[in-house]
Amino acid sequence: MSPKRILVIEDDPEIARLLELELCEAGFEMIWAPNGMQGLVALRERSPDLVILDLGLPDLEGGEIARRAKQAGEIPIIVLTAADAVERKVELLSGGADDYVTKPFHPAELIARIQVQLRHKEGGEVRQVDALLVHLGKRQVHFEEREVRLSPKEFDLLALLASRPGKVFSREEIERHLWGKPLEHSSNVVDVHVANLRAKLREAGAYGYLRTVRGVGYALRKPSE
Repeated sequence: MSPKRILVIEDDPEIARLLELELCEAGFEMIWAPNGMQGLVALRERSPDLVILDLGLPDLEGGEIARRAKQAGEIPIIVLTAADAVERKVELLSGGADDYVTKPFHPAELIARIQVQLRHKEGGEVRQVDALLVHLGKRQVHFEEREVRLSPKEFDLLALLASRPGKVFSREEIERHLWGKPLEHSSNVVDVHVANLRAKLREAGAYGYLRTVRGVGYALRKPSE
């Protein structure tokens, strides 16, 4: 199973380096964005599993980033804040944050909070496109109440595509999600996994769900198309 990707939106490179060491040690992959605009781009293009958001960014207000992130999907957001007032914490949670850590913080506490949020997210989350159901916590797929048995990589691929139905994911995006890095240009491993996934979906009666966009990548159809 590919490592969970944590998007860190933090303008302080020292804190970013510390977080990268701790997150990698804990088995996560870190994506760093030094400002809010780059953070929103990474959120859209890299499909992270969780966001760590510093409120004191130079370009965009942290609360605005949290609101935009929530509009893009149900992604957990942990806010790093220097504010210790109860009113401010309530405001953060009401504005879209799922949790917060007050600076200065101990890395072990942050890792523990990340793990809690990811368990909450995956435990009951089901991604659905019409009759196709992807159960993230159970790592099961059903079509019209019939189970579709997939390999771990096939499941990860389908879960990625189902995270944003209609979005075309490039081969590089898929490689980063499934293996944590781009593969050699000559490799056709993504095409093989796509072909196997498409065949298993068809066997279950799920025709036309997986789309190939020539020269671009692959997508799961939008609901009710």
